[in-house]
Amino acid sequence: MRVEVDVPKCVASGQCVLLAPDVFDQRDEDGMVVLLDESPPAELHGAVRESATVCPAAAIRLTES
Repeated sequence: MRVEVDVPKCVASGQCVLLAPDVFDQRDEDGMVVLLDESPPAELHGAVRESATVCPAAAIRLTES
């Protein structure tokens, strides 16, 4: 799995950080998403998929390989 984020689309809801804190974080100054791991290990794939699904701005894009 490869993860990409579209930071300008992010609305800083933080759902991704709550679901997958090893993959996503938020900037302190504005809460915008920070991608920590663009190729997370298999055990995190479920949480990352859920993060992409619940993102209110659809700012997370996944490529399955």
